Amino acid sequence: MKISSAEFVVSNSDVAKCPKDKLPEYAFIGRSNVGKSSLINMLTSRKSLAKTSGRPGKTQLINHFIINKTWFLVDLPGYGYARVSKSAKKVFQKFITAYFSKRTQLVSAFVLVDCRHEPQKIDLEFMQWLGENQIPFSIIFTKADKLSKNKLPIQINSYIKEMLKYWEEMPNYFITSSSSGLGKEEVLSYIDDINKQLKSTS
Repeated sequence: MKISSAEFVVSNSDVAKCPKDKLPEYAFIGRSNVGKSSLINMLTSRKSLAKTSGRPGKTQLINHFIINKTWFLVDLPGYGYARVSKSAKKVFQKFITAYFSKRTQLVSAFVLVDCRHEPQKIDLEFMQWLGENQIPFSIIFTKADKLSKNKLPIQINSYIKEMLKYWEEMPNYFITSSSSGLGKEEVLSYIDDINKQLKSTS
């Protein structure tokens, strides 16, 4: 899929105020500082579509971007904020949960995981919650360029091993790097294939 247009549409914390269009939505979410904004900019070939920051927790609203005027990319706040208050965390958690529970346009979530780290409890619990609520998702391993060619498969395999303790099979996953563009074609082709299937059945 070639992205010819990517435009910001709206930011809000109220699911009821999300776009009324019936276009398919793909939501990107992960722990703070996982490289979500950089990944979104890489996928869309835009330098600053999503705002990047060295400060974790920069995305604090539900951000809708319309891609090729045919589908929405949704940038969701990270979970596990390092620098926000407990009350702020509760507010974020509330509207993230509301988004996943109520947004009928949502086709799939992409859970971003920094491949440099061992499996984190907060990620595993979030994916468990998605599974229990029957929300389709794929994992996107970010920052693959930060690991050596030998270390990368070892890290991915350790994650798969951990996931298989809880899941019958490993969820669909992609390995990406925002700086090298690794994984871009695979993620966009995956979205494109789903959009085509949706179109043919509608």
